[in-house]
Order: sequence, then C-alpha cells, then structure tokens
Amino acid sequence: MDVQRKSAVSSKSKGRRRTSSPGALAERAPASNGAQTGVVHLTAEYWPLARTGGLGEAVQGLATYQAAAGRQVSVFLPLYRTVRSTASDLERVGPPFTVPIGSRIEQGWLYRIPPAVSGEHAPQIFLIDNPEYFDRDGIYGADGSDYADNARRFAFFCMAALTLMPQVAPTAAVLHAHDWHAALAPVYLRNFFSGPYHAQLATVISAHNAGFQGHFPPETLVDLGLSPELYNPRVFEWYDRVNFLKGGLAFSDMAVTVSPTHARELCTAEGGFGLHDTFTAMGDRLVGILNGIDPVMWDPEHDALIAAPYGVEDTKGKAACKAALQRKWGLPEKPRAPLFGMSARLVSQKGLDLVIGADLLSLPEAQFVFLGAGELRYERVLAQLAVSAPERIAVEFNFTDKQEHRLLAGADALLMPSLYEPCGLTQMRAQRYGTVPVARRVGGLADSITDEVTGILFNEYTGGALRTALLKAIRLYHNSATWAKLMRHGMRQQFGWDVSAARYLDVYRRAQALATAR
Repeated sequence: MDVQRKSAVSSKSKGRRRTSSPGALAERAPASNGAQTGVVHLTAEYWPLARTGGLGEAVQGLATYQAAAGRQVSVFLPLYRTVRSTASDLERVGPPFTVPIGSRIEQGWLYRIPPAVSGEHAPQIFLIDNPEYFDRDGIYGADGSDYADNARRFAFFCMAALTLMPQVAPTAAVLHAHDWHAALAPVYLRNFFSGPYHAQLATVISAHNAGFQGHFPPETLVDLGLSPELYNPRVFEWYDRVNFLKGGLAFSDMAVTVSPTHARELCTAEGGFGLHDTFTAMGDRLVGILNGIDPVMWDPEHDALIAAPYGVEDTKGKAACKAALQRKWGLPEKPRAPLFGMSARLVSQKGLDLVIGADLLSLPEAQFVFLGAGELRYERVLAQLAVSAPERIAVEFNFTDKQEHRLLAGADALLMPSLYEPCGLTQMRAQRYGTVPVARRVGGLADSITDEVTGILFNEYTGGALRTALLKAIRLYHNSATWAKLMRHGMRQQFGWDVSAARYLDVYRRAQALATAR
C-alpha cells in the first residue's frame, strides 16, 4: 500500500452541529432548466480542512475559482477528526444513510459547511461521516504506515458520495475524482448506478501524484462488491495487485494531470510509475494542466504575515523580511550572505538525497533554512547539520502556513531539487515573493520556471548537479543587477487559476461529449 504522512492541519476550535434535510437542500439549489451544468469534486484532502501536501490546496483553488465564476460546485470530503477540529461550524444534512459495500451495509452521516460560513459564490462543502473509518488521528495512516482498511475507507467514501449526489448536487454534470482515494467513484458509477441522474454524468479523474496509486491484494475487489472479472490487465490488475488509480482511469471519460510536462512524463517507462502503458493508451484523453495559486493570498505587497511589505517596483522590504527570518531561526544577520530556503515534505520525492549529497557546508557563506516534516532519516540528518553549523543551517519540522509565508519572503532562493514534481506550488509562490527557485527541470517545475530568467534549472538527479546549480545561484546573487532582474521577472509571473480553469472547462466539455456518445 502507499504510505503518506499524517495531516498537520489542526485548530483548537470545535465544529458545532445543526441539522437540515437533503430535500430542503435540493429545493434551495438553483434550477437546472433541463441542463446539468455543475461539477462535483471528490477529494481526500481540501485546504484548510485536511491536507498532507499540495492536493488539498490544488482542489480548493480550482473549486473556489470555478464557484466564483458562477458554476455550481460541490466538494465531497471525508469527515476526518482534523476536519472536526478545524471547521468553525458543521451542519448535519438529513438522517443517517446506508450504502452497500460488498456483503456489508455501511451507515454514515452527511454534514456540510453552511453557506453563511463558506461565503457567497463559494463551493458547497459536504463532509461524509463514518466515525469507524474517519475519526482517527491521520488521514491515510499513522506512525509511517497506512491504515490496513484504507481500501474500505475510501470505497465507502466514493459509494456514499455517489448515493448522496442527486439530493445535494442536483445540477451536477461532471464528476471530478482526485487521485486514487476517489478513483473507485467512476468504477462504482458505471457498474452500480443506472438512473437518469447518474447516467448523464461525465467523469474526469485527476492524477495529482501518480506515485501514489492505491495498491491492494486481489481479493480486495470482491470485498468491495466489485466483480472479480474486473481483475484483468485492462482495468485493475497491476503486477499481481489491485490498482485503484488504474481502475479509475479505465472508467473515466477524461484524465488530467497537473502540468503539461508531467503528462508527457507519465507516458514514459521512466516517469509513468508502472502505468505508462495505461496513460499512453488514453491518447488525447490525457491532458496536462498546470495548477494555480491564489494571487491574493500570496502577495508580498499585502501580506500581513511577513515583516515588511514589498512589491516588484520597490523590493526594499525584502531585506527586512530576510533579517527577520535570520533572527527568528537563530542565523547571523548577514544581508549579503545568500539565504536558501526549502519548504517541503522531507521525503525522497523532494530531492532530500541530493540535498544531503551536495555538501552544503562547503558552499561559500551560504545559509540554509529547512521547513517541513517527513521521513525520520532525513529529519535526523538535517538536525545534525544544524547542530554542527548553527550559523549556517536551521531546521523547523513543525510546518505552518505562517512559517511558509515568512520563509518565502525572507529567503533569497528556494530549493526544489525534486526527483519528480507533477506540478509544485511552492516555486510559484516563491517567484511572487522575489525568491529565485533553484530546481530540477521536471514536471511542473519545467513548465513554471524559465532558466536564468525567473530561476535556475538543472537536469541530472545527482548531488553534483545540485551543487553546480547552487554555485551558479551564489555567483548570480553577488551580481546585484542580475539578481534583481531574476527577482522582478519572477514577481511579474501570473500563476492564478484563470487560464487553467478555462482549460478544465474544455476538458469537462470533452468529457460530456464522450459521455453522451457512450
């Protein structure tokens, strides 16, 4: 099974519960006038309610932009313990519901975040509750291991969402499933639901990180109520395992990944994570669309979380942000020492092996700040480096959004030496803050950074290649005019959702045409 770390999202506020009925909700929904136009997102993560990485932020950004543009948007998310502690208000919708999963009849409850809380022209957020499955410390697992019943947990989530959708999302035309956790939704839809509402739904599946696919034993299919005949190379079978993502792709009208370059990488043996034949077979039904960021939230001119505001025309405030960052993290306040920041999960995907192999302490006068948690082996090495050179290296394993804002505002450059990076969001934010990314030319990093114009790119996945890129960054940094040009080019980049959302609309139209033809 895939291992992902626990969510770090938490809050002291407790959700309050009120009750309304699905029927009343449907009555208040705008009339569809005979044409279904809405979209329903199924996701295991949604910022700020629950997240482990970029998935929750990407889904929230897309759904929020779509709703603001006038589309009817609903989001279904499991009601994890972290959601209960984060949401300011929860409202129960209707009585308990039941769904069949294999030989079992499972019971759940539906909650929502009331419109008064989420705001006008915002997505409607629905939470699917089953305490046995979701009232746990982690989202996917604990202590570095997956929960043993993850197949049942997310199968229940998918079947429950499909059962409830006609009542609470009556205008839906598109079911958009995100990553392997929601990949059973297109499978259940085409195998168990035949009424007019479900028959007209088009299906889109997004592979945000195809390195995680949902691998389970072959007998899992029968346990989840699916025909053993689906265990074949065209659908679920994958190296003697059931592969949820592969099955979801087989039953989806369109598939999306989160950057054009990564879409091409997925069709190669080197970059397809064992599913390259499946992705290649989809042809033009696989589309790469770069994620976006919130240009209001990530704006150094109006960011209340940083030490001093600054903008592309006047970057003086960045020096104050750098000094504040150095003080906060116990580094000497050296205004001309290049300060490299890294904000990421400390896992192999993010290039931590290259960081360890680049001999950072031998780089002239450079300082390094690492923000994020992850695998214990990487935390230990970084902690040892910080102890051995406290004037050069600082680490913080307790990630918060506030810390990331301050890091990106204060650092001169951002480290992203990823093994693979489907999209990446941090490099977009960094450019907005005049923090020059030093990154490997893969996936969304290649699509969002222009070498020696807005950042510095390198190709080989070796510590030596990273070290060469860092030395180049240091050399350019000491040429004030050149570095200022890099900063300003990056700050002028537009990474909002408008262009990407338009491309998603085209994908939805194509999916609807394919669904109609089917």
